[in-house]
Amino acid sequence: MSPLAPLMSLLVQTEKERDQALQEHQRLEAAFQAAQTQADQLVNYRRDYEQRWTAQFSKEGAMPLVNCYQNFNERLTQAVEYQRNAVQQAQSKAEKGRALWMEQEIRVASVRKLIERRVHEIQLSADRREQKTSDEFASRVSWSNTHGHGASAAS
Repeated sequence: MSPLAPLMSLLVQTEKERDQALQEHQRLEAAFQAAQTQADQLVNYRRDYEQRWTAQFSKEGAMPLVNCYQNFNERLTQAVEYQRNAVQQAQSKAEKGRALWMEQEIRVASVRKLIERRVHEIQLSADRREQKTSDEFASRVSWSNTHGHGASAAS
């Protein structure tokens, strides 16, 4: 088994977790944007409704019509408040999702850095072994030349 195999498995797992966190963040961000859009639409609708009815009241002011307007406007105001709360909750969830995604991104970077260091250590160890082998070979050749030529010169 390669000395990097466990780290490579860890990297695959952390990348998978990061990708899942990113997808969740994107889903939460889309939900936040949708909630914000819906809140904006409700506010605009209520404003338009109030403007239409203000113009209507200047023409005629039947009391049942005024009560109907007030009741509906109260419901619209409640819907706007409800949606504002939904936007705040969605925004909070999106921020938490982003934080989790960023944590996972940091974890992936840490594992990659660890792999990089381990590869560097393995390369250094291989270079040292190669240097040791080369030094031993050079030493044997030198010894052989020194002792081998001396023996043939004496004969």
